[in-house]
Amino acid sequence: MTPMAFKTRLALTALLSGTALVPGMAQAQTARELELETRLKALEAAVQDLRGELTAARATSAAPIASTSTNAAPMSAPPMTANPMTASSMSAASASPGRSPGATNVAEARPVATKSAPTDGFRVGNTTVKLGGFVRLNVIASRYSDGEAAVGGLGKEFFLPQQIPVGGGFSSQDLLLSARQTRLQFSTATPMNGTEIKTLVEFDFALATAPVGAQRATNPYTPTFRRGFIEYGNLLVGQEWSTFQNIAVLPETTDFVGPLDGTVFNRQALVRYSIPLRPGLTLQIAAENPETETALPANAALVDTDDDRLPDVVARVNWKPTFGDFALAGIARELRTDTLGSGDTAFGWGVSGSGKIPIGKRHDLRFMATYGQGIGRYLGLGYVPDAIYGGTATRLERIDNFAGFAALRIGWTDAIHSTLMGSYQSADYPAGVIVTGLANAKSYGGAGNLFWSPGKGFDIGVEYRHAVRELVSGDTGALDRLEFAFKYGF
Repeated sequence: MTPMAFKTRLALTALLSGTALVPGMAQAQTARELELETRLKALEAAVQDLRGELTAARATSAAPIASTSTNAAPMSAPPMTANPMTASSMSAASASPGRSPGATNVAEARPVATKSAPTDGFRVGNTTVKLGGFVRLNVIASRYSDGEAAVGGLGKEFFLPQQIPVGGGFSSQDLLLSARQTRLQFSTATPMNGTEIKTLVEFDFALATAPVGAQRATNPYTPTFRRGFIEYGNLLVGQEWSTFQNIAVLPETTDFVGPLDGTVFNRQALVRYSIPLRPGLTLQIAAENPETETALPANAALVDTDDDRLPDVVARVNWKPTFGDFALAGIARELRTDTLGSGDTAFGWGVSGSGKIPIGKRHDLRFMATYGQGIGRYLGLGYVPDAIYGGTATRLERIDNFAGFAALRIGWTDAIHSTLMGSYQSADYPAGVIVTGLANAKSYGGAGNLFWSPGKGFDIGVEYRHAVRELVSGDTGALDRLEFAFKYGF
C-alpha cells in the first residue's frame, strides 16, 4: 500500500468513527457537544486537504504522458536521414529507466527525427542546402576626358582602367543604369566520415559582354559562372579565387571591384590544400590553371597562347594575430608559347603582401602590394600581358609589374560608413624590345564613398572616382565617375 493510500484510509476511518459517535452525543452536556463539533470540523478540513493532495499527485503522475503526447502530436514526418530509427530501437530507447509506461507507448506510436531541422537553409536527405546572394542596382554617370568608351564595353559598368579612352581628342559623357551585378549562389554541406563535404556554385550576370542593342527593350544578360568548388576538410578543388589573391582586404565600394589596377584579381580552377601550423597561422599550397598572356611588340592586344603544360604553383601564409589579418603569397609559373613548332618558355614569379588592421571598433586600414615578372594577367584583369613575343622579340621577354592599393574605412556610426582608397600599377617593358606606344604603362587613381545601411543586408552607397590611364607613348586619358548603388543581400 502506498503512503498516499494509507493516509487516505486512515482519514476515512477517523471520519466514520467520528460520525458514529454523533448520535450518542445528542444527550451530552453542551460543552461536550461543542468539543465534538470542533473535532468534527477539524476532521472535515483534514479530509479536504487530503483530497487536494490526491488530486495534485494524480496530475503529477499524468504529466509525462500529456507532455509527450503534446510534443509528439504536431510532429510531421521527419526528413530523410542516413540512419533513421527503427520501431524496435525507438521502443528500447523509450523503455529506459525513469520513463513511465504511458510515455513509452506514446513514443513507440510516433516517428522520432534523428536530426533537428537546420536553422539556416533546408535539408534534402542528409544534405543541408543554403541559397544566397544579392540583388543590386548601379546608377553610373561617367565622363571621359579623351575619347568615348566602346558600345557595350565593360568599362562602362565597372572600373576597368584598360578601357579608359585615350587619344580621342574630345570628351564624352555616359549614363547607365544596370542590375546585372545581381548575384546568386547555393551551397551544400553533407556529413561524410565525421567531416562535412561542402560545395558551392555561384554566378552573376556582370562579366559577359552586353549584346549590342541589349538596352533597347529587354536588357537580357547571360548568367556568368563565377565559382564552383568542393571542400572536404583541408582540401579544396574546383574554381575559386586564386590563392595568390587575398579577397579579405578588398575595400567596400559601389564598383564591381574598386581599386582594380592595384589588386591581384583572379578566379580559376585549382587544387588547394590548407595546413594549420598553429592557432592563427595557416599555410596554403595550390596548383592552379595556367594561361600565358603575350603581346606583339607592335600590337598592344593581349594574346591567349594556350600552350601551357605546367600549373601555376602558389603558396600563401595567412596570419591572424590580435591586431589584424595579414597574408603573404608567392607564385611560380612557366610562361610558354608555341606556334607551328616555334616558341619559347620563361620563368614567371611574383610576391604579394596584404593586410587589414582594425583601428578602434569601426575603422580599419587595408592594403596590398604586389611585384613580379610575368604576372600581368593576375593584376587588374590583365592590364598588361605577361610577356612580349614575336617581331623584334625573338625570345619570350617578361614584363615587370608593380601594383598596390590602400584603403581607409571610417565608421561614422553603426549604420553610416565611408571608404577612401587609392591604387597604382606600373609596367616596365624589357630593354631592347621596341614596344608600341599604345601599350599600357601606368594606371592610378582614387575614390571616396559614403554608405548607409538602414537594415541587415541592405546598403545604399554613393561614390566618386577619378582615374588616369597612361600609355607607353605618354598619352593619358582620365575617367571621372559618380556612382550610386542599391544592394540587398539574402
